[in-house]
Amino acid sequence: MTETAVLDTSAIIDGIFWRSLESGEIRDVEVCIPYAALDELQAQASRNVDVGFIGLAELKKIRLFCELKGYRLYFYGPKPSFDDIRLAKKGRIDGMIRDVAREVNGTLYTADYVLYLTAEAEGIKVKHLRPEIKTKGLKFESFFDEKTLSLHLKEGVVPLAKRGGPGSWELVQLGDKPLTREELEAIETEIHEASRVSRNAFLELKMSGASVIQLGSFRIAVARPPFSDGLEITIVRPIVKLTLEDYNLSKKLMERLGNKAEGVIIAGPPGSGKSTLASSIAEYYMRQGKIVKTFESPRDLQVPPAITQYGPLEGEFEKTAEILLLVRPDFTIYDEVRKTSDFNVFADMRLAGVGMVGVVHASGPVDAVQRFIGRMELGMIPHIIDTIIFVKAGKIQEVLDLNLVVRTPTGMVEEDLARPLVEVRDFETGRLTHEIYTFGEENVIVPIAEGAERSEKKASGIEKLAIEKIAARMAEYDPNAEVELLSGNKAVVKVGREAIPRLIGRKGENIMSLEESLGIRIDVKPLTGEDRTIVKKEKKRRR
Repeated sequence: MTETAVLDTSAIIDGIFWRSLESGEIRDVEVCIPYAALDELQAQASRNVDVGFIGLAELKKIRLFCELKGYRLYFYGPKPSFDDIRLAKKGRIDGMIRDVAREVNGTLYTADYVLYLTAEAEGIKVKHLRPEIKTKGLKFESFFDEKTLSLHLKEGVVPLAKRGGPGSWELVQLGDKPLTREELEAIETEIHEASRVSRNAFLELKMSGASVIQLGSFRIAVARPPFSDGLEITIVRPIVKLTLEDYNLSKKLMERLGNKAEGVIIAGPPGSGKSTLASSIAEYYMRQGKIVKTFESPRDLQVPPAITQYGPLEGEFEKTAEILLLVRPDFTIYDEVRKTSDFNVFADMRLAGVGMVGVVHASGPVDAVQRFIGRMELGMIPHIIDTIIFVKAGKIQEVLDLNLVVRTPTGMVEEDLARPLVEVRDFETGRLTHEIYTFGEENVIVPIAEGAERSEKKASGIEKLAIEKIAARMAEYDPNAEVELLSGNKAVVKVGREAIPRLIGRKGENIMSLEESLGIRIDVKPLTGEDRTIVKKEKKRRR
């Protein structure tokens, strides 16, 4: 008696049933395709979901083979409604397929283990097709050698590859024959099949016209029309694995990372080696006896198994953060901080006391800070970021240190212009490179010329002479007078309370005369007992 084989979508998409027919393992059957399975594949293809196209192509191969062998193939069952397809992930389509298998008294062929168990529980004849899909030696791997950074495949275009190292690669053609759509679809099908059965694979993103798969060390991005103008597959892999010691960091920076830095940003342009450094730091913290986790999408950091790699929970890193705070890590590597929600999660976790290392795309080290400005209050930034490491061509080019101070910005002299500002300094030399502060209603980043601080130091000699001159005049009223020069045209003079009336004079005549002769505005304040003691000690020390 001829067996009726009822196929679900998994048996079609994975190509298991067709391979069984072709090999002769399954023969003398009539094939029943539930309309529910057909319409689900059509709906997926209409949304430009890759598995929809793969499933329809596999179904066509089954039909042609059945025609060749004289096997009957027919479609049966109710057509699913919009709600049925929308609830496919909840088991609605699988339920309709089981109903078809029951009605035609056929055998349900499936690669879905859950559907297999459910059909057995209902008493439906069912066969579980265990996929035998290779996860190594895939077609695309033949394009890679030990120096290949990434592979770029597109229909109608000769395969291209970037070969070399971070920041020093060249784009080379692989052969002279353009790829056909059929060849690319075969590569894509193989990738999807491998990702479904491999324990080291994750479907990181699945959207209309695009998908991202992490398969071992390979990050694979697939684009389809109408999102792209043709089928395109881009495959990237890391070729360099370094420890933190390989970067030959200064002793000062190693101490900073080991003891003080808890808000680190690794910045650099795409392909500069940011993730390689982040992996090295993660491994370094793990060796220091710290609990280390990562936030990644896709999860492509090359870290030891002891470091757990988290993706977005239900599509949101905010939910991942809620779980992570219960896990209590010492450090979290956030690769990559892109969207506003990522910056918010990074800030929340840092303020919650978790050491954070974030990876940010930026063309310069200060540009990384710019990406935080506007997303949070300016005064909070130094509490969230304390160290910026700028990477280019696989090497650390510059390290910056951030601190919050209250003073007058460089170049401004009026005391009432003092404000909170963020100092950005070169970590190794301590030189002030930028100041970030609010000017009007805007946050501004002001570069500080290399000689600006030196000129201020030179000016301190002039300030000393000015203070001595003012102090000499004040000694006429109080030998213990204390002088503080606030700017080039303003000073504060502290004298004993008994000397204040004489210094100011009737209707301010004396102080006005002094201001005119010295060319500076003077504020008079009483010298407290504590201040007087400090002045006496200072004078005694100088002697």
